[in-house]
Amino acid sequence: MPLTGSEYAMLAAFRFKLRQFLAFSERAATSVGLTQQQYQALLAVRAHGGPGLITITDLANEMLIKHHSAVGMVNRLEELRMVRREPSPEDRRKVGIRLTANGVRVFEKLASIHRGELRRIGRDVGRLMAYFGRVAGEPPAKAAGTRRANRKRAARS
Repeated sequence: MPLTGSEYAMLAAFRFKLRQFLAFSERAATSVGLTQQQYQALLAVRAHGGPGLITITDLANEMLIKHHSAVGMVNRLEELRMVRREPSPEDRRKVGIRLTANGVRVFEKLASIHRGELRRIGRDVGRLMAYFGRVAGEPPAKAAGTRRANRKRAARS
């Protein structure tokens, strides 16, 4: 079934919100001397639920990157004193990654900034997700849309 004009508009609005958030994240990471991808790596390390420490393989899988790219990422984060490698007590062939005290400090600052931005844009993103989460054929909720789309509608009235 082809998309309607309003569905194309909602897809565009969703992609725009994603790009806005990613641009925000890039600026926030740069402000503390990291790349957005390095922040994502710190987030994956911090969010890892175990058991044990996150491995490079786990990190690569979590970030959707190749193993050798994750190795390079961890090398750079070690140089920045954000993480350290620790041998696994269960399997000496494996290495876990842990945030350093400096890594925790920088990460917590960035995570807090990101949480604030997500709270700011959350309502708009939630509306977009609700729009696309509805069952096929179900009419879109009245609240679906973005502030930008709502402003355009108001300007036409």
